[in-house]
Amino acid sequence: MFDWAALMRVALSGLGLRPDQFWALTPAELALMLGAGRAPAPLGRARLEELRAAYPDQGGADDGT
Repeated sequence: MFDWAALMRVALSGLGLRPDQFWALTPAELALMLGAGRAPAPLGRARLEELRAAYPDQGGADDGT
């Protein structure tokens, strides 16, 4: 169950939306505006090395050799 009063309070005062704009949003759009679904952090060197160890190249035609 949603706490509509709290969602409206955040949308109207925090995001500056008008009531008609709030009610026109889909749940996915509202979640995105509230910060849900943020992109993951960029791939770092350590994670890249983990993936390279787990999935080594098989020596295909485009492996640079």
